[in-house]
Amino acid sequence: PSDRSRPVHPPCAMAMAGAGGPRSPLPLLLALALLSPWGTVAGGTCPTRCICASNILSCSRVALSVVPSPLPRFAAVLDLSHNNVSRLRADWTPGRLAHLHALLLSHNGLSFVSTEAFAHVPHLRHLDLSSNRLRVLEENLFSDLSELEVLLLYNNEISTVDRTAFENLNRLRKLYLGQNRIARFPLELLRDGSRLPRLALLDLSANNLRSLPVGELQALPAWLRDRLYLHNNPLACDCQLFQLVARGRRRGLSAVMDFQEELRCSMPAAPAPVAILALEGRAPLNCSEAQEAVLEAHLGDNVALSCDTRLRGVRSRHWVTPGGERVLEEGGNGSAALLANGSLQLRALRPEDTGVYTCWVAGPLLNETLYVELLVHNFTLHGPHDTLNTAYTTLVGCILSVVLVLIYLYLTPCRCCCCRGTEKPPAPRDDSINSSVLSATPNHATGVPGEPSRSRSASPTGPGQNGRFKVGGTPQVPPRHLKAQRKVSDPDSVSSVFSDTPIVV
Repeated sequence: PSDRSRPVHPPCAMAMAGAGGPRSPLPLLLALALLSPWGTVAGGTCPTRCICASNILSCSRVALSVVPSPLPRFAAVLDLSHNNVSRLRADWTPGRLAHLHALLLSHNGLSFVSTEAFAHVPHLRHLDLSSNRLRVLEENLFSDLSELEVLLLYNNEISTVDRTAFENLNRLRKLYLGQNRIARFPLELLRDGSRLPRLALLDLSANNLRSLPVGELQALPAWLRDRLYLHNNPLACDCQLFQLVARGRRRGLSAVMDFQEELRCSMPAAPAPVAILALEGRAPLNCSEAQEAVLEAHLGDNVALSCDTRLRGVRSRHWVTPGGERVLEEGGNGSAALLANGSLQLRALRPEDTGVYTCWVAGPLLNETLYVELLVHNFTLHGPHDTLNTAYTTLVGCILSVVLVLIYLYLTPCRCCCCRGTEKPPAPRDDSINSSVLSATPNHATGVPGEPSRSRSASPTGPGQNGRFKVGGTPQVPPRHLKAQRKVSDPDSVSSVFSDTPIVV
């Protein structure tokens, strides 16, 4: 058939018309394929009902029941939100998507995710599985996502979280588990900091948590306590919970300051939950604000942390270490032991002893909590301030010595120019020192220029005042026309030890 009978894309037809006549469209089709990011040469075609812009693939709100296939292998962002993809199998993408870093699957009614579903997207950094119907996080579900940084799982039906579900997520910074059915706090995610070492935000709000491991939460780093969201949980009221929230308010933590009204707990006789911060002085708990102290020590020291309570008639007390271990009255715990006065004794301090120690005191009418933050410095004899003071003192002493030497050498007093004409006659040499002790140049020239100078011998008359020998004779007055000759010093002058220039007193 002729070229006119062939189906030609409108841009191709326009290009041929502009060229002045019919010709083969093959070069133009190849050029368009090279220019289009979704051409076969570039790595795939744009799926039907999806919008493609550069490396972004948006298939949102198009009533998909399965993930479209094939997907362009260079896609970096894949948005499949607001569809009907209820199951994410291992073969949802047959090829490896090495460039994909964001996958959005929210609002899909998703109820099943295969443990191998993320094997083809190893460089994923943002995964959104929120607002679905997930109930269980299976074993090693996200173990293939070693580069994942943000994981959104809020607004699901999650009630069971396997202990290994978040294994290998060494770069995860934000984990959102709010609005689920979690009844047990996943303390193993935070206890030693080895499972999620970079975690900076954990959202557990609006779940079914009724109790919290308060002692362990107090020992968390400050940067994580600031982003631990626990509001809108059916927590049981107690003074430990009050102390945890009150301490966060006193330190201005955003997880407390931004959700003070939502941080509520249930009282046994109260018809409705009450604000946790309203428990202070309220019967029957009568909780009180906690006291805090800071104690500094060095490696190997023995210290006693005081539990200086204001309560009288204390019924019981115990300490909780930064690692969450309890030290009771009846005995010690390793290197920690409870003394008779309620203090906690720590022997042979180690670097891992650093942290916040909590003393819980139960009184007849009031309970009290005291916090002692122990800082163990990594040196044994002197603190950094002593070292700094010694170095500073030495430096100042050296600078002052140099300044004094410079003043001594270059700022010596000299005779004024107007007095040179009326020069005083030389004084007798009886009480003057002949030459500098350390200088190789004699203080007073005695010979004729060009001849070597001869040293004078001491008079045999014996030592004079202060053990000095009196030298006989009178020095010769040097001629005035010899400018290079040195002037005779006064009887009471002393030559500089460091310079051959005399200092005139």
